[in-house]
Amino acid sequence: MAEDAPRRQPTLDEVTELAGVSRSVASRALNNAPHVSRAKREAVERAVRQLGYVPNPTARALATRQTGAAALVVSGEDPSIFADPFFAQVIVGASAALEEADLHLMLCLAASDRGRKRVEELLRSKGADGVMLMALRENDPLARMAEEAVMPVVFGGRPVGSAPRWYVDVDNVGGAREATEFLVSRGRTRVAAICGRLDTEAGRARYRGYRDAMLAARLDPFPPQEGDFTEPSGAAAMAALLVNHPDLDGVFAANDNMGAGALRTLREAGRLVPADVAVVGFDDLAVAQIADPPLTTVHQPIAALGREMARMLVALISGQDPTPLILPTRLVIRFSA
Repeated sequence: MAEDAPRRQPTLDEVTELAGVSRSVASRALNNAPHVSRAKREAVERAVRQLGYVPNPTARALATRQTGAAALVVSGEDPSIFADPFFAQVIVGASAALEEADLHLMLCLAASDRGRKRVEELLRSKGADGVMLMALRENDPLARMAEEAVMPVVFGGRPVGSAPRWYVDVDNVGGAREATEFLVSRGRTRVAAICGRLDTEAGRARYRGYRDAMLAARLDPFPPQEGDFTEPSGAAAMAALLVNHPDLDGVFAANDNMGAGALRTLREAGRLVPADVAVVGFDDLAVAQIADPPLTTVHQPIAALGREMARMLVALISGQDPTPLILPTRLVIRFSA
């Protein structure tokens, strides 16, 4: 009589499915790692007993090195940046995705030499399972630190002059192009651009999209009027544009904060929006809806940006090799254009 075939060993994926948890949670529970809830740990233990699962010793050794946390590092100068509606939505999206993987979110601000030193120590010491980097500027030392990191690093937006292996970004060029094309379709021929910081990829890319649309329409693009993505900088940039180009009839602002500032300056200058000057922003933040008049803008999925960054990082921590991701944008028409 033929011998019975050897019984196939159950896999971690089968344990994960039966327990109803993520792979990373199951791995940490099996290795008594921290940051696993009691309910999830017990679910994994039941699945292991039911399936007769035996952990792989190599996988166990790797799993025990996990900290149960992921860091979101922002290269900025002001701690209040985390209260900015943009970054607040990124944090919400990232936190939700990390929670699904049972990972805690750490927030780090890297602006001063001391702040960057702390982040460098984090990257070198494996003080987290992985890091998400945002708001990098040209020649930012964080980009070099990321290249030398001993842990997975995902970029939120591409840094200037660099092509990281893993990043999540939005279609900045396409969104800015669509915004400018909309202004031109409304009969505007003297369209200026209030740019974000030109030492950031988002600032450069959005000006590039504006410029491409102007040239395609056989119109002369204005030189970039730079702001820093804040409402006061948008107001100041709009004031300078009115002095240098008093006959302008349209403005593309590279984010809604600057767009709201531009509306304020136009109102104070007695210019009617959109009758005299039409304005389009970028981001679709809450400020766009409450602006006077409500701001036509380019919607970018900000919470999804944070969520997809975190999901990409979790995939890397789990040993996968995800591909970069570009999220789409769309125009939201209100009353400013």
